[in-house]
Amino acid sequence: MSDTSLRIVFAGTPAFADAHLRALLASRHRVVAVYTQPDRPAGRGKQLAMSPVKKTAAATGVSVYQPASLRTEEAQAELRALVPDLMVVVAYGLILPQAVLDIPRLGCVNVHASLLPRWRGAAPIQRAIEAGDAESGVCIMQMEAGLDTGPVLHEVRCAIADDDTGGRLHDKLAALGPPALLASLDALAAGRIQATPQDDALATYAHKLDKAEGALDWSRDAGQLVRQLRAFDPFPGCYADLDGRRIKLWSGTSAPGADAAPGTILSADRQGIRVACGKGSLILTELQLPNARRLPVADILNGHATLFAPGARFVSAH
Repeated sequence: MSDTSLRIVFAGTPAFADAHLRALLASRHRVVAVYTQPDRPAGRGKQLAMSPVKKTAAATGVSVYQPASLRTEEAQAELRALVPDLMVVVAYGLILPQAVLDIPRLGCVNVHASLLPRWRGAAPIQRAIEAGDAESGVCIMQMEAGLDTGPVLHEVRCAIADDDTGGRLHDKLAALGPPALLASLDALAAGRIQATPQDDALATYAHKLDKAEGALDWSRDAGQLVRQLRAFDPFPGCYADLDGRRIKLWSGTSAPGADAAPGTILSADRQGIRVACGKGSLILTELQLPNARRLPVADILNGHATLFAPGARFVSAH
């Protein structure tokens, strides 16, 4: 093994983190342990489920640690005993106190799915689409005690396409991040990397996603609602009520408006269901009825045309 290989402790939880763990496991660096969130109930049966990161670690024989917090002396002593050169943190979900940041010889680095200092915080992918940003990217950052405030070691950029959803942009960035991380680690191990401080004056915050945010407010601009649909696909998803039914709304386009109350269905055909908004109109092209799967509007209208008759009105769900 090369003299510049690093003893790495990896900390992460969801699929985005797992893509980076897999890249590290295939690299010349040595992953000596993995930290991930405790198993959580999932699915209809609410059975305890392993995170994607834990599944990969378990399949490759890497030791897994799942403390509820890293603030205890016990958890910190456990990490210290691993004698890591570096801790790589990707969407871990726990705060790392300064005592933990100080344990690895080279500190801790974080992979963050935005162009810092824009969209610090928990949901940078979705907030970038929701805000109408033209591009996103991945930053490799030296961690410090503040939330995503540390200096940037490496940055890669990615255009946000007009049809990118939260899921599609996630996958693009999950492919960009691992090569950027490995390049940063090689430079860090060789002592030839320079960190660029963030400009705090340009910082924006990406608040955690909440299911309640999925309720469409028809008084808004249609273009804003299109971005909301894209950003929240697949999670948390958007919805509105129609004739007492909760309808999930998955995709659509904007069009000129009409003189009708926001939420009013203006027309419904195989091309889409056109709904009046505060400004413009939203043409819904993919929906999901209660206890059914998501389908193109053309398929839904085959059996439910009367539900979406012109003049019916969506109301914002609460």
